[in-house]
Amino acid sequence: MDVQSFSDLPQRLQRRLQRPLPGSRAQRRFSPELSYGRHAGPPATDARSAGVLALFYLEGGEWRLPLILRPEHMKEHAGQVSFPGGRIEPGETSDQAALREFQEELGVTTDNIDLLGHLSPLYVFASNFLITPWVATTERSFTFRPHPDEVAAVLSLALPTLLDDASYGQMKIQRRGLTFQTSCIDAPPYRIWGATCMILSELIAILREIQPQGTVY
Repeated sequence: MDVQSFSDLPQRLQRRLQRPLPGSRAQRRFSPELSYGRHAGPPATDARSAGVLALFYLEGGEWRLPLILRPEHMKEHAGQVSFPGGRIEPGETSDQAALREFQEELGVTTDNIDLLGHLSPLYVFASNFLITPWVATTERSFTFRPHPDEVAAVLSLALPTLLDDASYGQMKIQRRGLTFQTSCIDAPPYRIWGATCMILSELIAILREIQPQGTVY
């Protein structure tokens, strides 16, 4: 798919995000085993709030979405693929936090980035975060300079890959003595799962709704 087949992606996304979102109905497709629907339940009273950014940018004539690999030394979600983002600081809104963290983690400015709206908030019970994902677009390209303490690698996920059923698979996870299975998105050499994949699942559902008629991925 070249950019011409989805040249009005920003306009289509913005219009769709103003309407009711698919929410947990879409998210559960990539929900791990043993989560028992806790992602959709009310957050704990002491849950921490965070904002993340799903930014589509143009590179080489196609829309791409940057994700980051968390370093192994991190206390939470070590070695996992996630959206750029983090905790909301006092006095910030979730979108301000998402933009600030994007800039700090990837070493780029957020000039000429258009925020279009947010996806459904997601409660991550494993780390006790309530995440608000923001969707944005820009026609500028980037040279990422990731912060080494927070980012081990940057993944630039092409839109056709995100919408290709062949990219979806299954994997086994071992955590705290338990082994369980989860759906994932393959982005060699990495696999995306967990909360990031659930957020992507809602985004994918929306993109499929708004894709131009006759577009094949």
